[in-house]
Amino acid sequence: MRRLLPSAAAVAALVLMVSACGGGGETAAPPTQVSDPSQVSGEVTWWDTTRPDSEGPTFQALIKEFQAKYPKVKVNYVNVPSDQAQNQFQTAAQAGSGAPDVIRSEVAWTSQFASLGYLQPLDGTRAVDKPEDFLPGPLSSTKYNEKTYAVPQVTDTLALIYNKRLLKEAGHEEAPKTLAELKQTALDVKAKTDAEGLALNVDAYFLLPFMYGEGGDLLDVTNKKIVVNSPANVKAMENVVDLMSSGAAPKPAITDSYANAMTALKEGKVAMIYNGPWALSEIYQGKEFQDKKNLGIAPVPAGSVKAAAPTGGWNLAIYAGSKNIPAAYEFVRFMTTAEAQAKIAKEISLLPTRTSAYANPDVQGNADVAVFKPIMDTAVPRPWIPEGGQLFQPLLEGYQGLVNGKLQPADMLKQVEEDYREIMKDWS
Repeated sequence: MRRLLPSAAAVAALVLMVSACGGGGETAAPPTQVSDPSQVSGEVTWWDTTRPDSEGPTFQALIKEFQAKYPKVKVNYVNVPSDQAQNQFQTAAQAGSGAPDVIRSEVAWTSQFASLGYLQPLDGTRAVDKPEDFLPGPLSSTKYNEKTYAVPQVTDTLALIYNKRLLKEAGHEEAPKTLAELKQTALDVKAKTDAEGLALNVDAYFLLPFMYGEGGDLLDVTNKKIVVNSPANVKAMENVVDLMSSGAAPKPAITDSYANAMTALKEGKVAMIYNGPWALSEIYQGKEFQDKKNLGIAPVPAGSVKAAAPTGGWNLAIYAGSKNIPAAYEFVRFMTTAEAQAKIAKEISLLPTRTSAYANPDVQGNADVAVFKPIMDTAVPRPWIPEGGQLFQPLLEGYQGLVNGKLQPADMLKQVEEDYREIMKDWS
């Protein structure tokens, strides 16, 4: 699941256009009580961002269940690649035509879309059912200026995903718990098997565990400070470079590294990658994991300070300009029930955002969810601010500079800091 985001300049231009045109604005919410929800009618276009082959069928099955319950609502299902959906939605919303009624919004996009006036406020509407049941972390990502603009659908974080057979052949019965152990385990795999040790993904999101592990971060939101250029983060980037220079991780391609890493893992050509629960349904399609017991999942290895990965996930949000608001409310409500989340968890191992869903036997019976849940409990919340979605592009460009050898860690972070100051002009 790629999290590549548009450039800061592109987003800034959109903000200026919205300011000039007045944005989407906030419309009055329809009544929160519906005497007979099954009589609600309309046509809802939903942009889904899941993988169409491994995840899409589960969501399409849920749509069939929804339409059986709401026969007067037609759902138009559109699958949009996750690395294209943000730009496409912004373009359509700004133009005032072509935007979906409901979008599956990455958690970092929600506050940005809300700040631009693209999203329908949801407080007090039928879209938000039992808000007290949602986990605090995912729920916090739906807020902007103390108002609710989305409903949490699934949550996630990163873990170390590995091939147990290859680690065992290299002499390791357990997953590495520290970066030093990760490096040695990877080198042992390279020396004792016909596979590489670790595949890196050149995506800014996947740098965050290294930063958090050394006690670093991108921003200090409370004090409105840019902290990306810190000694802790320099150490983190040095660790990444060391993994490549030592041979523990082969130098990845600048582009397509996510797909390359996934393919290598599925084919037994690499022993370890960092990835999240969204990847499991695809990984199990690989020849190495026809026996699911060969797949290992463990917390990301700890740096010198801690082991931690970022909070991720997806929300369902309603376009403010939708002509089918009541039907969209019912669709979002249905797709975020504990029952719907349990089905998703059972079939494709995506983590529920509702506390009650974890008591469902279907969720408890999924071993992958059971492993990921405690890892999720230690995940680090990302900054839920309108600019949050713009932070990855400068970091990605810096990461690419590290990989191709054009930038050293200190120079990379200095460059990222300069880019952040163009985005966060009133931050120190």
